[in-house]
Amino acid sequence: MKRLVRHHIDLSWNKGRTALAEQLHSKSFLYKSSFVGRPLDSAAFSLMVQEIRSAMPDLVVVVEEVMAEGNKAFTWCTLIGTLEKPALGYPASDKVLSISAMAYWTLNCAGEIEELCTIFDMESFRAQLGLVTRPFAETALP
Repeated sequence: MKRLVRHHIDLSWNKGRTALAEQLHSKSFLYKSSFVGRPLDSAAFSLMVQEIRSAMPDLVVVVEEVMAEGNKAFTWCTLIGTLEKPALGYPASDKVLSISAMAYWTLNCAGEIEELCTIFDMESFRAQLGLVTRPFAETALP
């Protein structure tokens, strides 16, 4: 399972071979992320990856850690690259960005990826882009 998860990250994010990555998804695959406001199916996930890779042509995703048990896996990754074109509502930048991400993977009994939920460190990402960040206490207040 750890090998499958690493393979999916390499195919999709590092190589942009989203059609091959989609072959690892179940028919009911769902992607949830702090980057997008709604769940994505397999095709929409591939389009999002392609959009991000197009905006960040030097993107590299480093897998820091993978843990797996039963049909669940957890990954900690670092995305490194330059946002050369605007993407997902964020402006282009000439800075090399480093974004930490943690993901929770669920596989079905056939060994296909059923669900992928990813949380990105958005406050650090926004700070690196020079955008206004909001301290937790301020956001928690009504």
